[in-house]
Amino acid sequence: MNASASTSGTGVDVEIDDVQSGALHPRPVPYVGRFVFLRVDDRDAGRTLLRRLLPSVEGGLPSADPNQDAWVAVAFTYQGLRALGVPQESLDSFPRAFRQGMAARAHLIGDVGESDPAHWEPPFGTADVHVVLSALSPDEARLEKALERARAACQETPGVTVTWQQEVRQLPTGRTTFGFRDGISHPHIEGLGLPGSNSQEAPLKAGEFLLGYPDETGNLPPMPSPDVLGRNGTYAAVRKLHTNVAAWRQYLRAHTSSEQEEALLAAKMVGRWPSGAPLTLSPEHDDAELGNDPHRNNDFLYRENDDRGFRCPAGAHIRRVNPRDATIIGDARMHRLIRRGTTYGPPLPEGVLEDDGADRGLIGVFIGAHIERQFEFIKTEWVNDGNFIGYPGEQDPVAGHHGGTGSATIPEQPVRRRLQNLPGFVVTRGGEYCFLPGLRALRWLAEPEG
Repeated sequence: MNASASTSGTGVDVEIDDVQSGALHPRPVPYVGRFVFLRVDDRDAGRTLLRRLLPSVEGGLPSADPNQDAWVAVAFTYQGLRALGVPQESLDSFPRAFRQGMAARAHLIGDVGESDPAHWEPPFGTADVHVVLSALSPDEARLEKALERARAACQETPGVTVTWQQEVRQLPTGRTTFGFRDGISHPHIEGLGLPGSNSQEAPLKAGEFLLGYPDETGNLPPMPSPDVLGRNGTYAAVRKLHTNVAAWRQYLRAHTSSEQEEALLAAKMVGRWPSGAPLTLSPEHDDAELGNDPHRNNDFLYRENDDRGFRCPAGAHIRRVNPRDATIIGDARMHRLIRRGTTYGPPLPEGVLEDDGADRGLIGVFIGAHIERQFEFIKTEWVNDGNFIGYPGEQDPVAGHHGGTGSATIPEQPVRRRLQNLPGFVVTRGGEYCFLPGLRALRWLAEPEG
């Protein structure tokens, strides 16, 4: 593979082979995976660990060989970089949000009430999260093969401690714990040669997702120093999100009078039907053929056919987090993310309305070059408020932290519908801001001191 890739006519060269595959790789279908947190108690041991991990971490675009369709990614918190002995001058060059960490910014992004860091699962939000390993694969055998070297590196390196692990896997239904297909939308990034999932979307500048390249403003995003550390890196907000599926089902049942109404109300809150078919293209009923077609299920815009939200409400989950070309306050292209969600825990059995006490939900990874302008903006302005769509105070009906007092508007004719007393369907159980360095940066971090 060449050291760089470019999209014809753009003149943008991305050093794709220096970018960790895990930063750009779409999630396989089906998938299994694992997240592992490590604490570095000795900087020399931490650098030794990195040297042992390096052969497990690949760069470049996804392999065309399905037998190689598994990968390991390595990321670091601010505390982790400090534990490795990164010079203070370099540490100070990282953005404020990364240095402070997600827990310290919980009040800004809406992690309050049940989602407050005081209730987070340890070691989230503490100084004990230094290195974050993630691995995804189409099946268990390839996952274990991809993790074999990483596991050995951890076991053979005294001074490095595993502090947390989470298994993830696609449910037998192929859907989330709420019953909806996900992993559908992927941005088209200029210079990568990796198409997005919406042919009507103009490519986004590489600098929205990778450091060292111009972003949508035409400028280079702020990059940590030295250049070898920052270039071709990116940031990831990693979050453990518990889903209260029983509360979701109870609310739908209490506010509808038939299964058909229940399905439509759920779709209006999400913006898609369970199959993945978007309301904008199929407003009246689910369409499994459309939902299963990767060339059609995300190939739409809002302004021409649904700008007023009579098909897909402006406040629906998928429209909030990616308004596309809809008429809103601000420029949606400035706030795009690579979103990668993986499911953990058992499904709540079909038809059950009472909570069984099991921990289930989503490990969400949200990737971009600007933590504040992308992840935090989306959480603060789009998920936790509705000013940008003309519904001040209304949160995302699915992902908002409602606490039993939330509301949401569904445009209908002749009279719009207002949902009241929404409970919290998603509870944050933990989160970390991470830096995913390029491969040259990983080698730089792994070099022995002196």
